[in-house]
Amino acid sequence: MPSPPDTTRLPRPPGDPEATADPDAYRRWAQRRVMRALVITQIFGGAGLAAGVSVGALLAEDLLGSTRGAGLPAALFTAGAAGAAIGVGWLSERCGRRPGLAVGYAVGAAGGAGVVLAAATEHVPLLLASLMVYGAGSATNLQCRYAGADLVHESHRGRAVSTVLVATTLGAVAGPNLLQVTGDLAVAVDLPRLSGPFVLASAVYAIAGAVTAALLRPDPLLTARRLDAVGLDLAHPPAVPVDETPWGSVASSAAPSTWWQRRRPLVLAATGMVLAQAVMVAVMTMTPVHLEDHGHGLDAVGLIIGLHIGAMYLPSPVTGRLVDRFSPSAITAAGGVVLVTAALAAGAAGSSTRTLGVALVLLGIGWNLSLVGGTALVTNLTTLADRARTQGSVDLGVALAGAAGGLSSGAVVAAAGFRALGLVAAGLAGLITLSVLRVRRRAQAS
Repeated sequence: MPSPPDTTRLPRPPGDPEATADPDAYRRWAQRRVMRALVITQIFGGAGLAAGVSVGALLAEDLLGSTRGAGLPAALFTAGAAGAAIGVGWLSERCGRRPGLAVGYAVGAAGGAGVVLAAATEHVPLLLASLMVYGAGSATNLQCRYAGADLVHESHRGRAVSTVLVATTLGAVAGPNLLQVTGDLAVAVDLPRLSGPFVLASAVYAIAGAVTAALLRPDPLLTARRLDAVGLDLAHPPAVPVDETPWGSVASSAAPSTWWQRRRPLVLAATGMVLAQAVMVAVMTMTPVHLEDHGHGLDAVGLIIGLHIGAMYLPSPVTGRLVDRFSPSAITAAGGVVLVTAALAAGAAGSSTRTLGVALVLLGIGWNLSLVGGTALVTNLTTLADRARTQGSVDLGVALAGAAGGLSSGAVVAAAGFRALGLVAAGLAGLITLSVLRVRRRAQAS
């Protein structure tokens, strides 16, 4: 007969002493506390992400004097997010999610302050460096979704990820719609109008870091490891679909064909998120410039970007249930189809704010489907021992793809126009669905 779990490894939860005797009851108690902290954090973090993204291209166009460089801010802060994804993942694996996320937000706040200083002094090198540092906030925001999935059973991870993402909606929608207000406040204190959103971004990232440090207790990743040590299994290998075999069960395979076959699911998850990020960043980055070129002001920019970012996060509860009901692979494929439609619609929008608004909403929904599906799949494919590091590596690829999308978008629009950007983005988005279908066909054949 197996020995009972050693629950002395678990700290006694205040106000719920019975939970310590039952590891799963302790897990539920800890998950409730973790989710409350993450929801608060994501509200502030979402505002920080959206405020800077909305005007970054316009600020760069002002200081650099060229549309060709308008995609540079998105490229820089997504490149900074790439480095931060590795850093946050590395720190989280060694010290836990709480210090990793808190430090990431603090670095993002420092970057936002640097952008404000650069705009005030018209110092281009400082602007470029600060935009990279500011990207740490974006990477940290995305890494929070993994923290929400650490303490839930595999069959409910889609919903856990979606809850964290939907909490971002409040801040993400509010941020762009505060462009006019923050711009007026910046002018009132003798700062450039376009620096106002970055003042907001710096402040809310600092608040998000403080909330994380104070409230993200117990640490979800460290607690999951403790629960694993006392015998609580959060994964259910027999229920995992054929093409989504857990990484840990095949990591030691020696045959080259098996090595590739077993790792296809992880490649699929990463590919879906990478391409979705590249498409989303490319189209979103140039939308404010496209609107300005057609005579629309900051109000129109704020409204459309706000709708887009809301669509990135608001559908998360439905997406999470779809992931748990069907499979991460199927939802990722659906995301590719929606992204193709969005990119084609954006390219054909011309000066119509209504059509462009619909396209940007679809762009957000497609990104959400790919991100939630891919996140659940990556989490299923990793063990507790290497989860944070692997997730950081995947997010590195996501951030680099965003950097490439942002950097190339300005050049494509300058050379061939916004319609051409939509066609290129649609082609990339189509690869998401094609890769999923190919992997699923091979899995069924084998």
